[in-house]
Amino acid sequence: MTGVPAEVGVIGGGRMGAGIAQCFAALGSHVVVVEPVAAEAAAQRIAEGVRTAADKGKLAEGPAAVLARVRVASAMADLPATADLVVEAVPEQAALKADVLAAAEEVVAEDTVIATNTSSLSIGELAAVLRLPGRFLGMHFFNPVPASRLVEVVMGAATEERARDLVLGWVRALGKSEVVVADSPGFATSRLGVLLGLEAIRMLEEGVADAESIDRAMELGYRHPMGPLRSTDLVGLDVRLAIAEYLHRTLGERFAPPRLLREKVARGELGRKTGRGFHDWS
Repeated sequence: MTGVPAEVGVIGGGRMGAGIAQCFAALGSHVVVVEPVAAEAAAQRIAEGVRTAADKGKLAEGPAAVLARVRVASAMADLPATADLVVEAVPEQAALKADVLAAAEEVVAEDTVIATNTSSLSIGELAAVLRLPGRFLGMHFFNPVPASRLVEVVMGAATEERARDLVLGWVRALGKSEVVVADSPGFATSRLGVLLGLEAIRMLEEGVADAESIDRAMELGYRHPMGPLRSTDLVGLDVRLAIAEYLHRTLGERFAPPRLLREKVARGELGRKTGRGFHDWS
């Protein structure tokens, strides 16, 4: 295993999984994406991402060459047994992730590094379903994955140095930077980002200012590249609600989801992916 993993498995072909697959394929890895529900949509998502990167001059070769290294499959058995790395990128539900990770471990070799793209769930609890928890850790990518510069590498209590060192090398090979954090609810990024986002929602609820003004205040006053409400729209209000509920259970009342967030999720106003959240994306 060198700075470029020869084979990578990605489980989940949504926005995050597709972005992770695109990045490794562009790096030169052969990538298998396992998407049991919407394989065709996942393939299309990856192809669109690769073409967009090519149009922006971000690829070292043509899009056809990158896409030739990507295969989308529907069964866990299609994961390459000799994969250097498998990244789980299914929705933020602990039971689902645990089931997927346990199933993946049955397919791949004992020296394959297994990572979860969770943004908040306990690495230790997820590792408990694995026979070999030493090869497991968190690789928290950010949306949109191809453009984001950061990967939060989360160390579980059982994570071995070998897994950490390999992942750090791969993150740097992708042209991204890492922060290494200990396993704790919300890690560093979600814990801080969600807290800011929830307070911004409460301010909107209380009529302190409108959404545009709250975001502009943080962008211009604190040099945030994106305001907390627009960031929530990008992540997805449903995703942010799920993370907030988990942090509320584990860290206390300061992470209690605001009423407005629950109401918008109930109405299907989930952010950019539905055309409306705290801003209009139509």
